[in-house]
Amino acid sequence: MLYQVVKFAATPLAHVMWRPHISGAAHVPRTGPAILAANHLSVLDSFLLPALLPRHVTFAAKNEYFNGNPVSGWFMRLGGSLPTDRESAHAAQSMLDAAAGLLEQGELFGIHPEGTRSPDGRLYRGKIGVAWLALKTGAPVLPVALSGTEKVLPVGATVPRPARIGITIGAPMTFEGDHSNARDRRRVTDDIMAAIQKLSGQEYVPTYAASFKAAQGMS
Repeated sequence: MLYQVVKFAATPLAHVMWRPHISGAAHVPRTGPAILAANHLSVLDSFLLPALLPRHVTFAAKNEYFNGNPVSGWFMRLGGSLPTDRESAHAAQSMLDAAAGLLEQGELFGIHPEGTRSPDGRLYRGKIGVAWLALKTGAPVLPVALSGTEKVLPVGATVPRPARIGITIGAPMTFEGDHSNARDRRRVTDDIMAAIQKLSGQEYVPTYAASFKAAQGMS
C-alpha cells in the first residue's frame, strides 16, 4: 500500500523534474517475473527506474544508500528497496534468496550488476549475483541502460536536481546453465553486461568498479 502511495506521488514528480525519455517499456511483462539488470550512475537509480515503470519493481541497494545520505535513504525506504551488505557474503546471499522468492511469486526485481556506482561514467564488470538469480529462477533478464541520472544527485550533493534522464529497456534474455556452476554464472553475467553496454554505449572496463575505486582511493 505504501509503495502505491509513493509511486502515485513520485511518478508525476519524476516526469516534471527529470523529463525522462523511455524506450523499450513494452519489453516489461504485464505479469510474471523478470529481472531488470541496469547500469549504475546515481544513488537514485534504484528509485528512478521503479518510479517510471508501470509495475512494482523491488531493487537491491547497498546499505550505504540507506545509512549515508539522508535523502537517498528516504528514497530507498519509500521505494521498498532491499538493503545489501557488500562486505558480507552471507548477507549478499540472503538478499539473493529474498530476490529469488520475489521472482518465484511473479514479481519484478531490479539489480545493478556492477554492485556500485560507476566512478567515471564507464560500464564496469558485472558481479555474478544477477546470473545466479536468472539461472536459479529461470526468470528472463531485461537489460536496462540509464543515462543522465548522475546529474540528478551528483556525488556530494544532498538535494536532487532537475535533469533530463533516459531509460532504454532491451528485449528479454533467457539463459541455460547451472546456477551453482561458476563458469555458467560468469558467462551469463558477461552476456548481460554486453547487452547493457550495447544499449548504453558506455565504454566497458573489464574490472570491478569497487576494485577500481579502492585502487584510486575513492569511496
